[in-house]
Amino acid sequence: MTAAAEHPYDLVGIGIGPFNLSLAALADGVPGLRTLFLDARPRFSWHPGLLLEGTVLQVPFLADLVTMADPTSPWSYLNYLRAHDRMFPFFFSERFHIPRREYDHYCRWAAECLPSCRFDAEVTSVEWDGAAGVFRVEHRSAAGRRSSVAARRIVLGIGTEPVLPEVLRPLPAAGHRGRVLHSADYRTHRARLAAEDDVTVIGAGQSGAEVVLDLLRHQDGDGAGGPYVRWLARTPAFAPMEYSKIGLEHFTPDYIRYFRGLPPEVRDRLVREQWQLYKGVSEETLAEIHDALYERTIGGTEPRAALHPGVEITGAEAVPGGFLLRCHHAQQDSRFEVRTSAVVAATGYAAVRPAFLGPVAGLVDWDDRGRYRIDGEYRVALDPAVTGSLYVQNAELHTHGVGAPDLTLGAWRAATILNAVAGRPVYPVPDRAAWTTFGAPADPGHRGRDGAPGDAADAPASG
Repeated sequence: MTAAAEHPYDLVGIGIGPFNLSLAALADGVPGLRTLFLDARPRFSWHPGLLLEGTVLQVPFLADLVTMADPTSPWSYLNYLRAHDRMFPFFFSERFHIPRREYDHYCRWAAECLPSCRFDAEVTSVEWDGAAGVFRVEHRSAAGRRSSVAARRIVLGIGTEPVLPEVLRPLPAAGHRGRVLHSADYRTHRARLAAEDDVTVIGAGQSGAEVVLDLLRHQDGDGAGGPYVRWLARTPAFAPMEYSKIGLEHFTPDYIRYFRGLPPEVRDRLVREQWQLYKGVSEETLAEIHDALYERTIGGTEPRAALHPGVEITGAEAVPGGFLLRCHHAQQDSRFEVRTSAVVAATGYAAVRPAFLGPVAGLVDWDDRGRYRIDGEYRVALDPAVTGSLYVQNAELHTHGVGAPDLTLGAWRAATILNAVAGRPVYPVPDRAAWTTFGAPADPGHRGRDGAPGDAADAPASG
């Protein structure tokens, strides 16, 4: 028996993004719990291609790594401010939504201080050793040094990967990298794109809006300089993200429980229909785009920009001087072509099956679309012969709903997993967090204050 098998970790996390970092922070100091978190990168970095000046998180600072599960934790954002002598400046700034660049720095501070986090450790394989009752996790450094650890449980926190529309995928591979790219790489190529004659941005979410706004700001005050900016999106409108107080209750444990009880086909349909809950644009960003266009058209100047919702890209090819995009407007059922110098696709991210799971892929109970089957504690369904557990973070959109990628639920989900791993309530999680009753009322015969049957409006909100 190897030393790794003799002293296995209780939990090994693969990937150190905000979600597994939240788990590492909450696990820190828990008596009797031995954890390790591995990441291939040399240091923590969160969406570096979109860390533009002036951009902010779309969730309040309380949705940090730990506060929604443990406000007393030393890994809170407020404690980070204290450690960096920024408490008074933060107080006077009166911010509820913090700069994205500072959130990245806060997470890096936590990752560098937490002893369980190990970078420059690329996981190459995960195998199940049935005789020892452990997972064997092989990893290597950038210099090629190989190591192995054993774990009773694995948590995948590898995040999602940028998705280019299928019609655009051949172009970067054909030598057009830097002129056809995903918004995840925007900051890297920002200066070059600002110097192009014509840039087309695809995608109606927050990232697309921020790229559009940044390119508009590269135009001169009268709009004469900088690139012509074109914004295309399949959605019927450039719509604001749902941010009403009641609407945000879709990002609560109550909604997750309701969503999990729905048939799979209903869940898949709901995720598509609820795009405004997690793919819309903040009202502030839309207002800033409008203001930028207003400024650039003073005196009757024609805007060097165009906004086209309801448009799908059906084809793309390289032509002299740039690219030809073939487009279809869904509502009019009309087709047109666009010539552009560069394309930025803000077309989202998707969960992927990592190659290192190859040795255990046959032990996973995949659904009929090749996705994980995930229970209420974020545990993946495995072959009954496997006595260890595999958990996932941000790979459960199809089973847990729109809150999967949202930072709001990060600490709550990490606490839920940690409680399951520890076999005890290390952190209390709320039984009820929403006023909304998702689904039919459990007690439709509720009686009013005087004992008489009450109206539906009298019924208490129960999850």
